[in-house]
Amino acid sequence: MEGSPLDEQSLIERAKGGDTAAYGELVRLHEGVAFRAAYLASGDASLAEDAAQEGFIKAYRALGRFRAGSRFRPWLLTIVANEARNARKAAARRGRLAEAFVENRVIQGESARSPESAALGQESARSVLEAISRLKKSDQLAIHMRYFLDLSEAEMADALSCRPGTVKSRLSRAAGRLREMIERNYPDLVSGTTV
Repeated sequence: MEGSPLDEQSLIERAKGGDTAAYGELVRLHEGVAFRAAYLASGDASLAEDAAQEGFIKAYRALGRFRAGSRFRPWLLTIVANEARNARKAAARRGRLAEAFVENRVIQGESARSPESAALGQESARSVLEAISRLKKSDQLAIHMRYFLDLSEAEMADALSCRPGTVKSRLSRAAGRLREMIERNYPDLVSGTTV
C-alpha cells in the first residue's frame, strides 16, 4: 500500500517545494489508512472523513517542520488522530450543550404540567435537535450560536468574521431550512415550531 521509502521521500521533498501534485500522491497513498485512524479515534464515519481531510490539510501546512528521513505515515496519522479526537470532543460538547438547552427550555415551568405533557415536550425537543443535526454544518452553527448560545447578530458577526447583514441572511436561510426539515420529517411538530 505504502510507496517505497525513497519514492515517498521524493514526494515529500517535492511537496515541501510547493508541488501540489506530489502532495496529492501522498494523500492518495495514505487516505485509506488516514480514514481508518480517524474512525478509530472518533467512532463516527462522518467525523472521521472530515478529520482525515483536515489532518491532510494540517499536515501539508506543517510539511516544513517534517524531519527529513522520518517516516511520513506515523507523523500523518498522529495529526489525523488528534484532529479526530478534537472533532469527537467538539461534537460531544455540542450535544451536551444542545441537550442542556432543550432540558432547560422544556423543564422551565414544568411544575404545573402533567408528566405526560412534560414527556411529550421532551420528545418534541429531541425531534427538533435531530432535525438540526441533519442540517449542513454552517446552518447548524448559525442556529447553535443564535438559539443555543443566545449570541446577538453582532456577536455572531464577530465570531464568524463577517458583517451583521451576512449573519442575518445566513440565520434566516438556516431557520428556513430547519422549518422545511421539520415540516417534511416531523409533521406532528409543525404546529408548535417557533423557529
